[in-house]
Amino acid sequence: MSTVTPPLPYRVAGILAETPDVRSLELVPVRRELPPFSPGQFAMIYAFGIGEVPISVSALRGPRGGVVHTVRAVGAVSAALYELRPGDTVGLRGPFGTGWDLHAAAGQDVLVVAGGIGLAPLRPAVHAVLNQPAAYGRLGVLVGTRTPGDLIYREDIERWRGGAEVGVTVDRPGPGWHGSVGVVTALLDAFALRPDRTHALVCGPEVMMRHTARALMGRGLGAHRVQVSLERNMRCATGHCGHCQLGPLLLCRDGPVVRYDRVEPLLAVREL
Repeated sequence: MSTVTPPLPYRVAGILAETPDVRSLELVPVRRELPPFSPGQFAMIYAFGIGEVPISVSALRGPRGGVVHTVRAVGAVSAALYELRPGDTVGLRGPFGTGWDLHAAAGQDVLVVAGGIGLAPLRPAVHAVLNQPAAYGRLGVLVGTRTPGDLIYREDIERWRGGAEVGVTVDRPGPGWHGSVGVVTALLDAFALRPDRTHALVCGPEVMMRHTARALMGRGLGAHRVQVSLERNMRCATGHCGHCQLGPLLLCRDGPVVRYDRVEPLLAVREL
């Protein structure tokens, strides 16, 4: 049975500002290192004296050899993490949860669809596919965000264009924006989907994931070929507290990455 282990100290080795309220933190172990993460897994990051939050790994290896997590300042703990400076220390537990099943996609096309900060848990999967081009077919990366200023990983996205079909759309364009405008599902029409040999990885707001999955299924993609990353209130990360329950699933243990055919009926149940 899993037990809650104390967090290990990690030092902030580098910080990259992504948007006005989003930063990527590269964390290196102070002494002992956690086991390696897989794309899609998460850590519980502890801001000393405040609390801890679950945050997916956004790069398995940063420029200084550390693990990277991307943080949006939306609550007390995430705001404290956002305010960290190089040299500060946090606590890390993990890795937790299920990752993206890239083995199932071997030899086939991979379509990544992200909404906003949902691109963070998908970025390591994109890197994995790009690093092994012979192991997969075509790679598509479709990203939707609220405004051009909310787009994260801009330099990565430009580099990805060299090995992937990349599309970016925004809800509200600003001055100088000449790209697509609208929801991310509108970008699906431009991707020549081969339903019998494509696996889709989807992460973003839950309503966006449902619409994306339905749009993909409408194009002939089987629900078992769609993976989504679900977010619930994870506290213990070991399946004990029950706060992240979704029907029979405990998402800290059985997720966050789950095949859509498994969760589609669960997401249709109205929560009280």
